[in-house]
Amino acid sequence: MSSSKEAAAEERNWLDLPRDVLCTIFQKLGATEILTRAQGVCSVWRAIAKEPLLWRTIDMRNLGDIGLDFHLLAMCHRAIDYSSGHLLHINVEYFGTDDLLHHITHSTSNLRSLRLACCYQISDEGLCEIAEKLPQLEELDISISNLTKDPLEAIGQCCPHLKTLKFNMEGYRRPHIECDEEAFAIAETMPGLHHLQLFGNKLTNEGLLAILDGCPLLESLDLRQCFNVNLAGSLGKRCAEQIKELRLPCDPTDDYPFEAEIDYGSLDEDYPSGISDIDFLSDDDYDYYEFSGGSDFSEYDDDHPDYYDHF
Repeated sequence: MSSSKEAAAEERNWLDLPRDVLCTIFQKLGATEILTRAQGVCSVWRAIAKEPLLWRTIDMRNLGDIGLDFHLLAMCHRAIDYSSGHLLHINVEYFGTDDLLHHITHSTSNLRSLRLACCYQISDEGLCEIAEKLPQLEELDISISNLTKDPLEAIGQCCPHLKTLKFNMEGYRRPHIECDEEAFAIAETMPGLHHLQLFGNKLTNEGLLAILDGCPLLESLDLRQCFNVNLAGSLGKRCAEQIKELRLPCDPTDDYPFEAEIDYGSLDEDYPSGISDIDFLSDDDYDYYEFSGGSDFSEYDDDHPDYYDHF
């Protein structure tokens, strides 16, 4: 390379890139990468990190490391503040709280999708309280939680545009428990559903029939590990006719991102459903974003002096 070309290469500076190009680059980064790395590079990048349109989607994934929850919660609060009301989609894993839900709905009334995975600190009361502030919600994913039918009823009554619901539990055969409360809540309040996933739910044929009656627009239905459901006979025929994409209780779970039951034993009299046992679980793990330390939360402290004082 000639000396002139070398000099030109040395003079190139990321700061010289047009703002719209930098914004496009930032959109390729995850929320944590922006908050822990990119915004600390320089004042220009910090200003770009505050661009509200960058935060229409906030994806705060977590591998379940409890030690990260405190930091992710603070980062999520900051990302929501940066969105300035433009937030449309948010994914929260493990660290969600009732207070965070209130912060989300205080920031925007235009949320389209909400995913809460393994957020055990979110209560029935907390989700019920914010339901009326989600009038534009179209997709709701509540996977692995302590929640009951109550927030489902509240969401169904307050979110008329809801088209996709995932309400997933940890599937198991024993102890044998039957419960149709969630199924009835869905059937009675969510007539516009197009897609429904009820992994590991304890509904029975009665609850499934209520859903088929109450959700006539349903196109896809995931009943994997719903071991109380017996799809033999007329109910199975109706599901096949009404549902375009149907996943059965013992269908493979290799694309399910959480632990699923492995049961190689034979069915006993507690489950007279006629469902055969098969080896249906893949142990493949899902790759999630890795988070690194070294973030600078000094600005967040200035804006919120009473919030997480140790940062």
